Amino acid sequence: MSDTRKKRQQDRSANAQPHPLALKIVIVVGIVAVCAGLYFLLRHKHDSRMDAFAQCLGSKGAKMYGAYWCPHCADQKELFGSSFQYAPYVECGIKGSRNQAQVCTDAGVKRFPTWTFADGAKVEGEHSLEFLGEATGCPLP
Repeated sequence: MSDTRKKRQQDRSANAQPHPLALKIVIVVGIVAVCAGLYFLLRHKHDSRMDAFAQCLGSKGAKMYGAYWCPHCADQKELFGSSFQYAPYVECGIKGSRNQAQVCTDAGVKRFPTWTFADGAKVEGEHSLEFLGEATGCPLP
């Protein structure tokens, strides 16, 4: 075999082996992808359980009266995350006015947020999900 052929064969052999840095990058990317997938699955499972909790509150006759301008209402809503769309919420604020919605006046709402329950109980202020679960019998996520 000629020296030129031997040299080309050695070059091909050297190029055929994966570069150690490239191998490390592939491994890191794989680990990150697996972790991201697990995070997504666990987050999705939690969100669907929170959706069920918010829906349960409504089915048990609970209602939250709030106002769009109320910071305590915003904090209460934040506890539910994206699942708040399923919570039994009544908006009392009327944009462009200092008045509150008639439904809130009829319910005797004076402060925000106010939670009412099927048994007629009414509580004002922010409350934990644990409290809401105990008051309604809805299982926590």
